[in-house]
Amino acid sequence: MNRSVAWGIAAMAVIVVASNVLVQFLVGNWLTWGAFVYPFAFLVTDVMNRVYGVRSARKVVFAGFAVGVLCSLAGSFLDGPLVTLRIALGSGTAFLAAQLLDIFVFDKLRDREWWKAPLVSSAAGSTVDTFLFFGIAFSAQFSFVEPSNDVTWANEAIPLFGIGPPAPIWIGLALADLMVKASIALVALGPFRTISKRLPTATAA
Repeated sequence: MNRSVAWGIAAMAVIVVASNVLVQFLVGNWLTWGAFVYPFAFLVTDVMNRVYGVRSARKVVFAGFAVGVLCSLAGSFLDGPLVTLRIALGSGTAFLAAQLLDIFVFDKLRDREWWKAPLVSSAAGSTVDTFLFFGIAFSAQFSFVEPSNDVTWANEAIPLFGIGPPAPIWIGLALADLMVKASIALVALGPFRTISKRLPTATAA
């Protein structure tokens, strides 16, 4: 295996596994620690795309998807289970769709100002990731996926973040998650710039 792909796969695997573990631990009422780790998956994808090209970035994403599936399978055998069918389906679908969209958008913008490709692609990917995951996993509209899984709690309307207009709980969770992703996308521009300046840039592939 090409070393460039190997380090990308290793980094993505660490992020995916850590996110799956840390999602069990709450931070306040609207977030988990996993929300602060997962967004760095977009940094890995964008660095791979900038430095080694689209094909290498896709290999890393598919490897991350495989790791995520294994984590979901492991979680489904634990007491509870910790990972329901809706969560597993939402997680896998959101990850694959968001990361591949990130790669596509980044490639279209790779010749613009250095910050546009990582920032816009991460924003697009993060938005798709957030609402695909929370929608599939918790919204009433997707109850047909797993009728035995009661997600009534997630669709209860309460004041948004405790102070806003009434909205389903899952909407509040999604918006809080998206705000974290947006903040980390901005923070990640620093390491992205450092790495992309030190390593040769691949042509679009």
